[in-house]
Amino acid sequence: MYSGFFHWDLILLIPAVVLGIYAQFKVKSAFNRYSQIPSARGLTGAQGARMVLDSAGLADVGIEVGGGTLSDHYDPRTRTLSLSPAVGNSNSLAALGVAAHEAGHAIQHAQGYAAFRLRSAMVPVANIGTNLGLILFIVGIIIASYSGNSLLMNIGIVLYAAAVLFTLVTLPVEFNASRRAMAELQNRSILVADELTGARKVLSAAALTYVAAALSAILTLLRLILISRRD
Repeated sequence: MYSGFFHWDLILLIPAVVLGIYAQFKVKSAFNRYSQIPSARGLTGAQGARMVLDSAGLADVGIEVGGGTLSDHYDPRTRTLSLSPAVGNSNSLAALGVAAHEAGHAIQHAQGYAAFRLRSAMVPVANIGTNLGLILFIVGIIIASYSGNSLLMNIGIVLYAAAVLFTLVTLPVEFNASRRAMAELQNRSILVADELTGARKVLSAAALTYVAAALSAILTLLRLILISRRD
C-alpha cells in the first residue's frame, strides 16, 4: 500500500535545504564580519543588555555569560539572559545586536507579548512533535504496509503539525525582538549612526534562519501528508 519514505516528493524539501544552507552562511558571515568591529562606546554585549533591561524596569532580570558559541537565549522560567562569551564579553557591533535581541525577549515576557506567551506555552508540545512525530510516522508506514492501518501515521502527522505551528509562532516573536533591539540600541545611544547598520544586518541574517526552519517544517509536513495518501 505504501511505497516508503523515499519518493519523488523529496524534491519538495530542496527549497528549504537551499534556503537553510544560505541562511546559515549569511548568519555566520554577518556575525564574523561585525564581531570584528568594536562599538564606539566600547560597551560589551552584557553591558548593553543590562542597559536595555534596566531602561525597561527589568533590573531583576539576570545576565549570565558562559556556554557555547551563539548559544544566547532568554529563559522565561528563571528570567535570565544567557549570553555566550563571544556576545557577553565582546564590545563588537554583532555582540551588542545579539545581546539586545535577547533582552528584547525579556521585555516581551514582562509585557505579556501574546506571541511570546503562546510560544512559551507550546514548547512542551512542540518538543514532543519534533522528537516523536516523525518516529511514529515512520513506524506507521511499516505497520500500514502490512495491515493497511494508518492510525499511527496520522498521529505522527498531527504531532508534527504541532511542531510546524511552533515554528510559525516563532517568527513574529523573533522579528519583534529584533525590532525592539534596534529601537533600544538607538534610543539608549548604545550604538550610533552607521553602527546600527551592522547590528541590523546580523539580526536580519539570524531572522532568515527562522524563516528557513519554518519553510522546512511546512514542506516536511506537506510531504508526510502526501506519503500518507499514497495508494
